[in-house]
Amino acid sequence: MSNFELQQFRSRLLSTVDILDVVKERVEIRRSGTRWTGRCPFHNEKTASFGVTPSMQRFKCFGCGAGGNAIDFVMQYDDMTFWEACKTLAERYGVPLPPRSSDNDPKTRTRAGIFEAHELAQKMFRANLGGSSGGPAREYLKRRGVTPALAEEFGLGLSDRGGTTLTKRLQQEGYNADQLVESGLVGRRDDGSFYDRFRGRLMFPIQNEQAKIIGYGGRALNDEDQPKYLNSPETELYRKSYALYNLHRARKPIREQSLGILVEGYMDVIGLASGGVGEAVASCGTSLVDTQVRMIHRYTDNIVVNFDSDNAGVNAAERSIRILLQEGMHIRVLELPGDVDPDEFIQQQGADAYRALLRTAPRYFHWLRDRMRKRHDMRSAEGRAEAVRELLPSIRSLPDKYERAAVAVELAHDLSIDKTLLLEQVKGAPVGSPTSAPKAPSRAPRPELPAAERLLLENLLESAEARMVALPRLAELLERPDAERLPSYPIAAQLVDLGTEFSYEALEQRLSDRDKALLSTLVFADETRKHSGTGEEQSAAQAMQCVDRMEQELDRRAVDELKVRIKAAEEFGRMEDVLRMSEELQRLMRKDPRRRARPAE
Repeated sequence: MSNFELQQFRSRLLSTVDILDVVKERVEIRRSGTRWTGRCPFHNEKTASFGVTPSMQRFKCFGCGAGGNAIDFVMQYDDMTFWEACKTLAERYGVPLPPRSSDNDPKTRTRAGIFEAHELAQKMFRANLGGSSGGPAREYLKRRGVTPALAEEFGLGLSDRGGTTLTKRLQQEGYNADQLVESGLVGRRDDGSFYDRFRGRLMFPIQNEQAKIIGYGGRALNDEDQPKYLNSPETELYRKSYALYNLHRARKPIREQSLGILVEGYMDVIGLASGGVGEAVASCGTSLVDTQVRMIHRYTDNIVVNFDSDNAGVNAAERSIRILLQEGMHIRVLELPGDVDPDEFIQQQGADAYRALLRTAPRYFHWLRDRMRKRHDMRSAEGRAEAVRELLPSIRSLPDKYERAAVAVELAHDLSIDKTLLLEQVKGAPVGSPTSAPKAPSRAPRPELPAAERLLLENLLESAEARMVALPRLAELLERPDAERLPSYPIAAQLVDLGTEFSYEALEQRLSDRDKALLSTLVFADETRKHSGTGEEQSAAQAMQCVDRMEQELDRRAVDELKVRIKAAEEFGRMEDVLRMSEELQRLMRKDPRRRARPAE
């Protein structure tokens, strides 16, 4: 595929796609004048610095610097290659993909092979569960309250006990040795032989936010098979710190409920879903990390941690709370009565009872405080001091200084500790928050351009009428030898060259990185500084006025420079040069009547 064909396809796709629809499906944004703004999905922030400008079909975050078009957004948000993002958008908007478009992209080919391997494995696992060898697995699911319909919804399956069935099938499909291992479904022994990574296990497909299978969790059905849960290794598709079980299903109910539920395991998620509680997610066999929290944070600020009540569950909950606090989440903790798992509680008590407990779940701080009371002797000074030491990291993790202070005062009261001393301990930046991280400004920085040039470019970018009227006049101005000294010259010259063929994409492709950054700043300039509400005719008139002011500024500089050069020529006796430059000076001054009134220097 030639570069020309690629650019044609890219332009056709971007002219069809509506970036606002693409972003709104994934990020909560609100209209603000001609822009839409919200919290950036690519980094943790409190003040919204992320914006979408539909007229330019661009997004930009002034906190972390992420920005671009709809393809760029899908690539970053959904962790896709260029061609995967193009395919996703093209299928949705009905734009034909060029034939064999991704053949020259090794990464896309590798990822496509892994996706296909998992699709094949899923068909085999599902068939095994429903076949003659699936009796014990079906019986286990029945005991856990998982109906056949629920098993089908979550794609549960069964891996073959033979140890090479899937490997041989993949080899038959043409997978070579490296591709087998890259898939994560096949392991290689020291002697070079291959084996199925999952054997005789109940299989839980792990899906990305586009509902594509990227890995598996396999539960042992026999006590002799260890470990109890075995997860896929990391692959080109499956990175554990960027995966949350069930998020692709849960994100809609999370938004609707304005609440996410974090549970420990796959069965907890499925059990809650069986009762209609669909906003639960689980980490995939690892401790919770910040990237997973940010994935949840895209959809809500509020989360309930519902882990098991045993020591392992409690310790995991405490670790998770610290991570959640660092990412600015509002946390409550739910401990179910009777030491039962969420899926067991749903079976015994029902979803209404579970939701009632959700509503009354204590804030994380009160849960931690109660844990300390059970762990230490609150009647002794030593016990209270140790409880404070263990609670301090969680309090220090709170991003908001006022909340840190309020929690510290409450803790001091509960544990009979001097509040002044405790407040001193929680001052400063929250522990775990990168003090050197870029701070998202509350407004876009002012472009480093004179006012007339900035306003001209804003009008030309936004108004077809302004381009039609002002570009011919601007073209004349840019023909001047001294026009290149205008800070806006690189962008203005390309706008003139594009003329009626203007598009943001075409313009950006012609600019240097510095000028691309300047262009982006212009597009996402504060609404208070833009000519909001200006009509097409007014934009055209305003653009013409700006070109006049730019010409006057060039003339002013030329006049000032001529005066200096004339004086130097007089000193050296070059009278012919003095005469020639004096005529040019008079010509320039006649262009602007205001100059005739200025006193001679």
